[in-house]
Amino acid sequence: MNDHSPEVVIVGGGPCGSFTALNLAKRGRDVHVYEEHDTIGSPCHCAGHLTIEGLRLLELHPLPPEIIENTFCAAIFHSPKGIQFPVRFSSPVTCSVNRSDFDQYISKKAEEAGAHFHLNSRVNSLITRNGRVTGVTVKRKNSEEKISAKVVVDAEGISSRILRQADLQPNYNLVKAVQAEVDNPQHLKPDTVEIFLGKDYAPGFYAWLMPLKDDTAKVGLATRNGNPLNLLHKLMSEHATASQKLSSATVSTTTFHCIPLGGPIPQTFTDGFLAVGDVASQVKPTTGGGVIFGMTCAKIAAQVIHESLTKTDFSSNFLRKYQRKCTQTLGSEIRVMLLMRKILDTLPDEKLDKIFSFSKKTDLNTTLEDFKNVDFQAHSLLHLLWNPRLLATLLYSFLSYLSANPKTNRLK
Repeated sequence: MNDHSPEVVIVGGGPCGSFTALNLAKRGRDVHVYEEHDTIGSPCHCAGHLTIEGLRLLELHPLPPEIIENTFCAAIFHSPKGIQFPVRFSSPVTCSVNRSDFDQYISKKAEEAGAHFHLNSRVNSLITRNGRVTGVTVKRKNSEEKISAKVVVDAEGISSRILRQADLQPNYNLVKAVQAEVDNPQHLKPDTVEIFLGKDYAPGFYAWLMPLKDDTAKVGLATRNGNPLNLLHKLMSEHATASQKLSSATVSTTTFHCIPLGGPIPQTFTDGFLAVGDVASQVKPTTGGGVIFGMTCAKIAAQVIHESLTKTDFSSNFLRKYQRKCTQTLGSEIRVMLLMRKILDTLPDEKLDKIFSFSKKTDLNTTLEDFKNVDFQAHSLLHLLWNPRLLATLLYSFLSYLSANPKTNRLK
């Protein structure tokens, strides 16, 4: 074993791992983060589209201006047949961040608080004793080192190598995503995100287009079926609306990643071990955003770990408090989003088109102007539920689901 044994080892230096480290270091805990790559934030695994309210709740707003690529106070949703449903808010609701810079910002804050980061350090395996996780083996260059710890936090992302070693099971329901940064897009509204639905271009999910401040944009999509890169090329060249804005654009970078949409894994803890972020599938099933939800759970993890260190109790029975608190915070949101995801997945394109038409006729967009918290969607919907426009649209959507699925009346 290493001469120095940290109290907490964190596997992965992404935003969830670094945010766990930050909140532990603020409490004076000895925490070490092991990142297999030589740079925090690389490779990029996300579009970097974050909610301002979510950042505020995490006490990260405002971010340094050099991290922010753009802010948005409007969205245009495109139905499969091209019906446009615009929504404009009274103030900015979301922002696009440079994910590498964002990740590095969180890790630097953690370092300044006292956390230790080790780059080019791949955690190969867990060390267990009498059924409890007691440390990790770390490969650095050509040598392997054993590091003991009171608690190990798995923030490795969806590779789930370490999670499986802890005998915890992923339940991801993955979609495959691609994102490109493009130069010279045309006819974009600088403060508006655009969302494209339809099985011809993004079966099982959606495509997105985010203008940036420097005459560039991020365009991407995720899909359950087919090659995401081929579908992206098809969107840019053949979609009636997207092609007008992107057919002359040139792609500068392309990245690929997978998004878990199945809701949190059944169990996120065991003796001496917790899982946070994408590896625990702490991701919104509707939009696929995982940064705010994952960092919310990371903050809870730090609180529970601090308590466990204070009480010298690292048992599964104590650490289950982490999952219980996460469920209290996000459980109702996840349940509503899983229901919405099931409806979206089973509605044929022609039903979606009719819902768009109905929403435009009822002027639903005027109601959604007050829909400010995109992360906590159930809470926002509940706040607006009194509105007859929203009630009518929800009922119409539910009836559309039932008519599209006549053999089932279950939404479990």
